[in-house]
Amino acid sequence: GAASHVSKSGVAHFSFKDEQECLEEVRRLLSYLPQNNMDDAPYHDTGDPIDRRLDDIMTIVPGASDKQYDVRDVIERLVDNGEIMEVHEYFAPNIVCGLGRIGGAAVGIVANQPLYLGGVLDIDSSRKAARFVRFCDSFNIPIVTLVDVPGFLPGVSQEYGGIISHGAKLVYAYAAATVPKVTVILRKAFGGAYDAMGSKHLGADVNYAWPTAAIAVMAGSQAVNIVSRREIAAAADPDAERKRLIEEYAQRLEHPYIAAAKGYIDDVIDPRDTRLKVAHALEMLRTKSVQVPGKKHGNIPL
Repeated sequence: GAASHVSKSGVAHFSFKDEQECLEEVRRLLSYLPQNNMDDAPYHDTGDPIDRRLDDIMTIVPGASDKQYDVRDVIERLVDNGEIMEVHEYFAPNIVCGLGRIGGAAVGIVANQPLYLGGVLDIDSSRKAARFVRFCDSFNIPIVTLVDVPGFLPGVSQEYGGIISHGAKLVYAYAAATVPKVTVILRKAFGGAYDAMGSKHLGADVNYAWPTAAIAVMAGSQAVNIVSRREIAAAADPDAERKRLIEEYAQRLEHPYIAAAKGYIDDVIDPRDTRLKVAHALEMLRTKSVQVPGKKHGNIPL
């Protein structure tokens, strides 16, 4: 039934208890969409000032990267009046996709959800996010991406299911999108999943990071076990040596200012100013125009 298709197969994006609720939600959905693909995303005056600070944001997002939190709490503070219309809410809950407004302008939000599987990307979440990014690009809706991702989900079932191909759909969707793309790294951004989540490498226009962000090929706790396993084993106190190496790795490779120095991050921002920074970036990009190469179409990895 409907419950299976909104939560298991992902065939349906929404389900409603009755026809009246369905019609109300369809009207709500249409309020975020332009009249056609040549129009800009619609604007509605929401009365929510763009310079509203997110004063309690750091009480929501734990400093420790292995601690869970609900990214919806971040999204609700970021968008106008805390209103978000989530798409595919019950399918692949380790990523959140939805429509909202920032400064009155409609935006699409894509955010890793640490509450489920630590926010890891897997086959279903890659498909879900890729579909949503393509949808936003089809209707000229800017995309705001909130990143807190440990990587792609490992495992035989994911590999046999073609995780590389499905992850490539998300990479393709971001790279091909010509709408304004603004990305904020909240905490961790590791490996290929960092690249896939609206990174500068895929043509994102403005990329911010919080001071708590960690950006690297892999987490230090994993890297030192591979790179320094002999050094750790030979130490008088292996646990203390491992801790020291993890801290050294974090300062040498994970720090957001290192990514900024390489041009992967445009600014390391105060988390309380996230709404203002994103709103200013979207306003700057409002007249963005991309001239695509003259070709029939790309070969999306279906």
